[in-house]
Amino acid sequence: MTKLNIGIILGSTREGRLSPQVGNWVKELADKRGDANYTIIDIADYKLPLLGEKDGDASGAAAWSEAIAAQDGFVFIVQEYNHSISASLKNALDYLRVEWNNKAAGIVSYGSVGGARAAEHLRGILGELLIADVRVHPALSLFTDFENGAVLKAAPVQADSVNQMLDQVIPWAGALKTIR
Repeated sequence: MTKLNIGIILGSTREGRLSPQVGNWVKELADKRGDANYTIIDIADYKLPLLGEKDGDASGAAAWSEAIAAQDGFVFIVQEYNHSISASLKNALDYLRVEWNNKAAGIVSYGSVGGARAAEHLRGILGELLIADVRVHPALSLFTDFENGAVLKAAPVQADSVNQMLDQVIPWAGALKTIR
């Protein structure tokens, strides 16, 4: 059987963001498993102006569509902004519809309370896009899993949580592939 493609989506575009560190850490853990093809997908690499802007340069929209359509599942790296997800992630999600449908996802969040509120908001959005999110949710604290709030130093239990999340994402992604 062909390996599944799982996109690790970096959910922030702001300067000084921590999502590349978290995404690279998740990818390193995931690659050790050998059970899927894991790819980091950084929304900052795509030109996606606010959806519906008349003068916006949406030249990256086709490439964004292609990148998402090629995936069987996702791991969303989500940071909490004002008790929710970033505007750039919401915009990137809204740009597409069918490319998201009938796929599985896990969420790895971070923030002052582990990004839990952002993850809960994201779950509602994923449901509308027909993305089945899994229960296990690694939540990284800016106070205990990052040195000086800037350098990822995740506690060992967090790596276990990532693997447990992937243990759920992979079979769900495989099952949902059969109905696409």
